[in-house]
Amino acid sequence: MVLSPLDDYPIHQAAQVMRHVATSDRNFYDRYYFNCHAGTDELMLIVGLGQYPNLGVTDAFACVRHQDLHRVVRASRELGVDRLDTEIGPFRVEVIEGLKRLRVVLEPNEHGLSFDLTWEGTIPATLEPRHFVRWQERVVFDSVRLAQTGRWSGTITVGEQELAITPDRWQGTRDRSWGVRPVGEPEPPGIQAKNAGTFYWLYAPMSFGDHAILCVIQEDERGRRVLEAATRVWSDGREEEYLGRPEYRPVYAPGTRDVVEATITFSPPGGKPFDVHCTPVLPVHLMAGTGYGLEPGWKHGMYQGEGPVVQGVTYTLPKDVGRMWGMVDAVGRFEYGGLTGHGLFEYWALGPHPSFPT
Repeated sequence: MVLSPLDDYPIHQAAQVMRHVATSDRNFYDRYYFNCHAGTDELMLIVGLGQYPNLGVTDAFACVRHQDLHRVVRASRELGVDRLDTEIGPFRVEVIEGLKRLRVVLEPNEHGLSFDLTWEGTIPATLEPRHFVRWQERVVFDSVRLAQTGRWSGTITVGEQELAITPDRWQGTRDRSWGVRPVGEPEPPGIQAKNAGTFYWLYAPMSFGDHAILCVIQEDERGRRVLEAATRVWSDGREEEYLGRPEYRPVYAPGTRDVVEATITFSPPGGKPFDVHCTPVLPVHLMAGTGYGLEPGWKHGMYQGEGPVVQGVTYTLPKDVGRMWGMVDAVGRFEYGGLTGHGLFEYWALGPHPSFPT
């Protein structure tokens, strides 16, 4: 065993050094996710950085949607012994104040996207329910995630244009998740090939100034709930409110599974049901270039060599629209009770589901 700086802190959870996790599952991961936008169709930036201890890899990506541009910078290296070291080529994440303030950096590079941004949460970081899925006897998801809405300050440079990012305009959501989910090079499918392949998903953390609503829904091919959460979280730290079972009714563009609007109904126990109307404002197709699964040569946790290996990928819309399918992370506008808020509207409707005609 090799020690790392974390081992000097009294935080161990197992009879292991901190660089070793308590499961040998190859798919264990530990990841940051951030997005940044102004609640408009001007720009959306998405950033992710993950560690895969049992694969010996750490990687990062940044994806910007700006006008007709979909630009990605991504980097990978061997994880090494120090899990406190988040630097991956030009990327790094710095925790300034745990669960409150973080700095996210992509240094200037040859691929035309860079930034230096500071995040400050506007609600307490909130733990979501455990995500557990077993398919054909194998555990494929077993993870936890915290979510938070917040504001940004700093700069973003796209090509030759530098944008001043100020907290009066620029907001977003972030999450931190860790556990088991499919990552890295594909494995022989075996009996898993019998799975229906459904991924019916909604993730909608939304901010309304003095409070946020955090909503997540996942259903299987029969419409059964795999995961759900619905809470209202207040900026002043008062106790979060459970909003009951959320019901999601998307409207798709004809002939597609692209959501043009949606309604989420919340039914808080002992309270009055209410609807939130959702409108995707600026879609970002998360699976194009970022490592979320479509490209055989670059997936999260895939070994790219000692590194750091740094790449850039640029697509132009609508010319490259054929590449743009799968999970969508959109700037979302959310309206209820006379309030208008913004946040992340993330959805995917893959495979059979009762809401689709057969």
